Amino acid sequence: MEWYKKLYIGESIQDKSEKIKWKINHNAGQIQIYIISLAANPENLLDIIPAWEVMQKFYPKKNLFIVGLAKGWEEAVEVVQRIVLEVYENTGGFRVREYLTGNMTESRGKT
Repeated sequence: MEWYKKLYIGESIQDKSEKIKWKINHNAGQIQIYIISLAANPENLLDIIPAWEVMQKFYPKKNLFIVGLAKGWEEAVEVVQRIVLEVYENTGGFRVREYLTGNMTESRGKT
């Protein structure tokens, strides 16, 4: 599991993001927290995953690249919208994966 250094955070959890990251990394329960990651299917843009789902023993975490966190589904959709809009404003397209991974050498950190 890898975390984008410039993590997109929902407004309601701005001050709690480090604690939430720690809990996710240590398989602690996170009700109402959603992880936004690069899509498992390269044809899609992003995935919104309930944090409790990645706690499961056989969840494929190895290739999970997390770019955002949010509390609640609606906030997760807002964060995704913010990411996609930023990509469009900066590139004129919707190549989210390329935009986020293009900055990986300076913005990527393993945990």
